[in-house]
Amino acid sequence: RFEPCTNVTAEVYLRAYLSPCINDCGIYGQCKLLRTNNYLYAACECKAGWNGWGCTDNAEAFSYGFQLLSTLLLCLSNVMFVPPVAIAVRSHYLLEAAVYIFTMFFSTFYHACDQPGIVVFCIMEYDVLQFCDFLGSLMSVWVTVIAMARLQPVVKQASVLYLLGAMLLSMALQMDRHGLWNLLGPSLFALGIMAVAWTARTIRRRHCYPPTWKRWAFYLCPGALIAAAAVLLYAFVETEENYFYIHSIWHLLIAGSVGFLLPPRAKPSRRLGPLPRRKGCGYQLCVNEQEELGLVDPAVASINSICTS
Repeated sequence: RFEPCTNVTAEVYLRAYLSPCINDCGIYGQCKLLRTNNYLYAACECKAGWNGWGCTDNAEAFSYGFQLLSTLLLCLSNVMFVPPVAIAVRSHYLLEAAVYIFTMFFSTFYHACDQPGIVVFCIMEYDVLQFCDFLGSLMSVWVTVIAMARLQPVVKQASVLYLLGAMLLSMALQMDRHGLWNLLGPSLFALGIMAVAWTARTIRRRHCYPPTWKRWAFYLCPGALIAAAAVLLYAFVETEENYFYIHSIWHLLIAGSVGFLLPPRAKPSRRLGPLPRRKGCGYQLCVNEQEELGLVDPAVASINSICTS
């Protein structure tokens, strides 16, 4: 039996607090805040296939084996840069080889740190690794195309273009690292420089440059096709769902194309002495120094004039 109580005092303690995300989204999510029109929104951004308000729904979660496989594919595909490095060193392109090594190193550790699951390994801050990876990738394209242009005999300070490219690419990456034109813009500009240099040589020498059909058939055309396929995959095929294997193929293709596109080593210039005078003839042939010894058959020499003895 209940009886009414009189003169009873009750003390109530109220404590309230706000938490933007449930359990800080756990280990498979990241709490994101969005401010718009003076309103603040919070939500969990889940990764590795996890879902739910607090990233606790593992119905579509990636297994540990899948996460490990994707990490290994993205990291080990950078080993494809080893052959271009060896080719560059053998051809005395030491600056290009240094850029390829830089790209291979930072691309490997960036992708090891960029994974969405628990298979993550970071040797530096994420932002530093990302910037160095993107800069190395763009610089690899830049130095390769500039090397193909062979500007050194034409422009005395051709090395300035390498420094200019590094500064402009750094600025572009600070503005927008994920923009497609960050890749296409510098590539098209470098290709324009190469086209002008090749056209000038073609006009001056009055035949196609590079002059040998083998260079076109076995190196330039295959390399250009491989590079074009890599860009198409990167721009139009790659998505979040297929990122780990499409981007790995991108690594393989873009690194493989470098091995085809790098020009052969430029041979040191040497002067050919005058031909022996023919007996019974009052003329001797004067042979000029051979141009562009890197791509022209050393047995070919242009006859400039006929000198009277």
